[in-house]
Amino acid sequence: MQKLDTYSSVWDAIAGTPGQAANLRARAELKRQIAGFVRKQQWTQVEAAQRCGVTQPRINDLLRGRVSRFSLDALVNISAALGCRVRVDLDAA
Repeated sequence: MQKLDTYSSVWDAIAGTPGQAANLRARAELKRQIAGFVRKQQWTQVEAAQRCGVTQPRINDLLRGRVSRFSLDALVNISAALGCRVRVDLDAA
């Protein structure tokens, strides 16, 4: 019988290193919060793109959860363009 690997999160399962997993986790959370903010404002994708300083296709990617298409820097810049403050917390693993 083959032994199955177990992981503490989906990010740990798909990333090659703990650092990559942490980066994916942070990007996914930031993307989730940005998308929630945009939806709460009830902006169209065009309005959101203008406010975020990106193109409408980029907003579409963000709202559809395509995290791999965004760097952490890009997501922080989008957050700042929306007037939001990004906060980082460190916890012991």
